[in-house]
Amino acid sequence: MKKWKTKLCSMVLASVMAAGIFAGASLDAEATADTTVRSVYTNEPVTAAQASLRPIAVMMPTDKVAQPSYGIGSADVLYEIMEEGNISRQMAIISNWQGLPQIGNLRSCRLYYIPAAKEWDPILIHFGGVFYMQGTIDAPDMNNLSGTYEYGVGGATPGSGYFYRTQNRKAPHNAYISADGIQKACAQLGYQMTVREGYYNSKHFTFAEGVNTLEQYGGQAATANVIDLSQVFSYTKSSLTYDPVSGLYLKSLHGAPQKDGLTGQQIAFANVIVQNTAWAPLDAKGYLNFQMIDSLQDGYYFTRGKAIHVRWAKTSDYTPTKYYDDNGNEIQLNTGKTYIAVAQAGKQVVFR
Repeated sequence: MKKWKTKLCSMVLASVMAAGIFAGASLDAEATADTTVRSVYTNEPVTAAQASLRPIAVMMPTDKVAQPSYGIGSADVLYEIMEEGNISRQMAIISNWQGLPQIGNLRSCRLYYIPAAKEWDPILIHFGGVFYMQGTIDAPDMNNLSGTYEYGVGGATPGSGYFYRTQNRKAPHNAYISADGIQKACAQLGYQMTVREGYYNSKHFTFAEGVNTLEQYGGQAATANVIDLSQVFSYTKSSLTYDPVSGLYLKSLHGAPQKDGLTGQQIAFANVIVQNTAWAPLDAKGYLNFQMIDSLQDGYYFTRGKAIHVRWAKTSDYTPTKYYDDNGNEIQLNTGKTYIAVAQAGKQVVFR
């Protein structure tokens, strides 16, 4: 149960912001909406009003029978991390979600997704979770919507009445929510719809001016037209292939293009990061833990058909993960979407 005092304050703030942003109640709000700024997620131009709204962080499956996911193509940042059963799961960070008619299907969360989600101060949307999340998913700072008990064996079911199931798939692969349902659930729960002061950090990625081809790294930049993650995600055999026409990496799952069910389009990314991460099994059931707050691990950054070795660091839940080249400089991403594969340290990514 969230703190009522916190919710009451959030409800008042949400009502005020809704009156200004969604209803266009004042000339000041309209002027703000017309102002163009750069997205902290992609560096693309967006209105100031859109930039001030909180994103959603949506838990989505990689199971073959669950494809395609609806709304996944709108993800500005997409995480993929292994879970128990040798199957990975995805978390889509979507900033411009307000018009999506169908989002999902939706699956349960794991504890290690929460510090990744908190970087973006989102509304976390999931269909339950595991008992290791107790004390974290139900903490006063968390704003989440869950289709069932939020940590599996207990907890609240915030916003569960706004989730729905379809008839074209069998459970658990048929749970969804809509943008309208999210807005109504957040209003009911008193969740603030604009980014929260004290939680939100506007400084995430550093974006290049123009196009970063990685040519400045000379021989340190390796050719990477194909990124093979089959040793990282052995069930899905996730991979990405560089398309020189678009300048993007096209994502595949189970040997086929990974598509958005809303658009039918293959999902694609300007930036790909492999984040090697310390991990450990938690119990005999195979539940895993990933050390998402760390400064000792490495990885790779891929863009424009090239790759460089990187180091990464994250100091606390709400601070962003930073990525540095071997010279200690923060890497410069290209404008566009980013895919982050959180890999179990010791598992190899192959690129060619």
